[in-house]
Amino acid sequence: MLPLSDEDLLAAHVAGDREAFAELVRRHRDRLWAVAVRTLHDREEAADALQDALLKAYRSADGYRGEAAVTTWLHRIVVNSCLDRVRRRQARPTVPLPGESTEDEGRRRPEPASPVIDHDTHLVVRQALAQLPEEQRAALILVDVQGYPVAEVATILGVAEGTVKSRCSRGRARLATMLSDLRNGGNPPGHGDVSGISRAGLDQAGGRSA
Repeated sequence: MLPLSDEDLLAAHVAGDREAFAELVRRHRDRLWAVAVRTLHDREEAADALQDALLKAYRSADGYRGEAAVTTWLHRIVVNSCLDRVRRRQARPTVPLPGESTEDEGRRRPEPASPVIDHDTHLVVRQALAQLPEEQRAALILVDVQGYPVAEVATILGVAEGTVKSRCSRGRARLATMLSDLRNGGNPPGHGDVSGISRAGLDQAGGRSA
């Protein structure tokens, strides 16, 4: 007997099958987790975002209309959950702990260029990727790290294909500038070779072999 398709599993879940949604999650959890953790760069936040997203998918499954693949629908919910957390984090002011000054906090934090000291490309690219605007980061993670087609990413993000391409292009350009600056110890952008960043660097940051 052939295994049920994703669409059949989701339909079975809506019809009351208590095991169907769990099987759907088992099939796709690894990729959904990878997107969450690479978008948020924090495993605890990623776990919370993924849990929120799966709960939303569980509850809203009857709203799935088959306009995109089930995996695309799931990814859209996960990405939106992650971006909501990014926005909330950016809107929250940082408040020092009692007895702690902002100067003390700054001294404890590593300098932005510190990963370059041991030439760890993985850390350098992740650091730069985390500084991108959220829309560019999401597009690059889905296209360059996860390897999804532009058309599918457009559906996940709810934008036109041209918008995905534009965000990726701008994101890669910003990454090249930031990595050039980091690799040259803070020299102005435009100095040094940044050809290593592009796809290979992002693959390393995403844990994939180049």
